Amino acid sequence: MSTPIRIGYCLSLTGPVAGNSRSAQLAHEIWREDINRRGGLLRRPVELICYDDYADASLVPGLYKQLMDEDKVDLVIGGYGTNTILPAMPLIMERQRFFVGLMGLGVNNALAYPNYFAMIPTGPDPNAALTEGFFELGAAQMPRPLTVALVSADAEFSRNPILGAKANAAKHGFRVVHEATYPLTTENFTPVIDAVAKSDCDLLFLCSYLDDSIGLVRAIHAHAFRPKMVGAGMIGPQNTVVKTTLGPLLNGFVNYEYGQPVPKMMFPGVQRFLNTYQARAGGAGVDPLGHYMAPLAYAQMQVVAQAVEAAGGFDDIRLSAYARSATFDTVMGDVQFGRKGEWPHPRVLQVQFQGISGHDVEQFRNGSRQIVVSPSGFTSGRLRFPYADSF
Repeated sequence: MSTPIRIGYCLSLTGPVAGNSRSAQLAHEIWREDINRRGGLLRRPVELICYDDYADASLVPGLYKQLMDEDKVDLVIGGYGTNTILPAMPLIMERQRFFVGLMGLGVNNALAYPNYFAMIPTGPDPNAALTEGFFELGAAQMPRPLTVALVSADAEFSRNPILGAKANAAKHGFRVVHEATYPLTTENFTPVIDAVAKSDCDLLFLCSYLDDSIGLVRAIHAHAFRPKMVGAGMIGPQNTVVKTTLGPLLNGFVNYEYGQPVPKMMFPGVQRFLNTYQARAGGAGVDPLGHYMAPLAYAQMQVVAQAVEAAGGFDDIRLSAYARSATFDTVMGDVQFGRKGEWPHPRVLQVQFQGISGHDVEQFRNGSRQIVVSPSGFTSGRLRFPYADSF
């Protein structure tokens, strides 16, 4: 039997983004089974070596050093999110490795490392693209909103979205009247929303993880203050457990998404993959629908595999050169990489939660409760404005 090809990486399988990370891990495992069923990569079986970084960025460099020096992996890939990918970058750059990261936002903005490639559809200006649609939608409403409050978790992942929010606010003529951060350990969000209410903002921009998204939505719904639009940068409502936990409390929130089961996003192979993922999600204890994380994670591995096949091996320079010029066929559609390894054109959705009743997961399966309201090429319904009239 041929010697297996070993691909190594780490994920935050415990901690505040464990749900999303475990969803990515299942998608990777499904890809491994698919590629091996077809005869492997370069006619060799594939093994995945994945370590838990426990959401501790200080552990990441040592884990990648172990993967390369002790485990002797053939390839390394990036884990999920800025908090895991960014601390790996100095070692990856030192070793000049080919590196495809999953959903890190603006990781390569300052580093400009030529062998890094981002599996995230935020385009060449990732900070702004994440929430451009939110501010664009707000600016188009009548009467026109004028002010915005920015509230975010005090964590590395939120810094780039906040920079993007400020740029979008300035671009669309919104005045920032309140800005605050909160610790990820926060449990009582009422004081946070009390401070927002004092600003009397029109738009409320939120950048949160999973548990704090739940706390913020509950606090906002219970509060007397009603901004005209709320949401934008929350890493939480994409997760099915968060959706079913909050249920109708999510109605009216507008937030970014990377994919939805709407006709124009049903790329070849994605439904077959989702069927497999959803059939196994319960047994794996992961997000039962997987719309947010799983297709991008599977596509990440498709990019790596197609680069390896084209390069005929694992030479990092050849792999990177190919990735900079190729068009990859993935379950997320055609993927290309441009400046700083980002996608040449952004494809970030803004969805509004509408018509949610109860806490049943099935209502979220077909996209009928998450209405795509931006960009125009993917819309599946109209924005309900203002927030107070949307539920």
